[in-house]
Amino acid sequence: MDFDLQKVDFSGLPGWQDDNPLPLLAALKRCRNHVTTFKPHRTGSLGVSSADLMPAYEAAATDEIRTADAARAFFEEQFVPFKIVRRDGKPGFVTAFYEPEVLVSATPDETFRFPFYRRPDDLVDVDDTNRPDGLDPYFAFGRLKDGVIREYPDRKAIEQGFLAGRGLEIAYAKSKVDVFFAHVQGAARLVFPDGSMKRITYAAKTGHYFSATGKLLIERGKIDAATVSMQSIRHWLDGHPDETDEVLWHNRSFIFFREAEVDDTGLGPVAAAKVALEPGRSLAVDRLIHTFGVPFFISSDSLTSIDSGRPFRRLMLALDTGSAIVGPARGDLFTGSGDEAGRLAGAVRNDADFFIFVPKAAAARYDHG
Repeated sequence: MDFDLQKVDFSGLPGWQDDNPLPLLAALKRCRNHVTTFKPHRTGSLGVSSADLMPAYEAAATDEIRTADAARAFFEEQFVPFKIVRRDGKPGFVTAFYEPEVLVSATPDETFRFPFYRRPDDLVDVDDTNRPDGLDPYFAFGRLKDGVIREYPDRKAIEQGFLAGRGLEIAYAKSKVDVFFAHVQGAARLVFPDGSMKRITYAAKTGHYFSATGKLLIERGKIDAATVSMQSIRHWLDGHPDETDEVLWHNRSFIFFREAEVDDTGLGPVAAAKVALEPGRSLAVDRLIHTFGVPFFISSDSLTSIDSGRPFRRLMLALDTGSAIVGPARGDLFTGSGDEAGRLAGAVRNDADFFIFVPKAAAARYDHG
């Protein structure tokens, strides 16, 4: 591993006594329900498993905890914190994501022209058992045609009509920029003219590498690296419609969605961990290293935009992942749903300290002195 774990006391967590991790108890219960009803989450290379987490899951399901003090006491009883220290000396890093709300129509017209697509039936999962020679090992999806798996057509081909006429459209938006940002976030709430709402969430992707639009615009001198945000990228795209296609097509990755009910408008979408995200308390992590359901305490002196000017100090639960989330101390914070959540998420690009909470029974495996 290219990182170390350093055991710390809860008193050594900056701002721990001021945090209120009470919302995480409900999220732990949702994790317990998933792993006991379906299957455990895949164990990351660090080795913390769903079985290791089960005592905390069970305690969360049975304990009647109603205050911040009691919630902190719960985590102090169930877990041991370790600071994640990269061996290259670099700090951890956080960004943020949210669930957009997009005005849509069920049928296309001159205003609503840009579709959200379901997964096509010729898109297949690819792994080492069926990967053909010559297909980039990065690709987890491909196109099955005439019994042969090939690279799936990319964003440009799809937006130029590759999927037209196949009945895959879920709904139509006014702006392809709205659709693009839903792709980046991996989910959206679709709002129809009659006020009804439908949630869509990630189902699959073409498999191509993700290319950051902001990075491209910075390299071309279109926006300032010092002030880049989701809002500045959107503002540039909205102001340059003649250049939008070429810029968006630079990101060849294309996302397909599945429909999901909005069972609880107070929760986020069901993400990679197969449980609903807890707004403000859910974290996307590198799932090759970390296991879903593990708590992380995130501390950032420079991130002050979320907590009313105060440094960010908050316990989060690993419930999602993303293609750009790579490394032991790399995270994506879920800020919630709607425009305000988008405003909060758009400017988050901050160094941060990561403290992983290891279940007590497993902590001895990581305590080396």
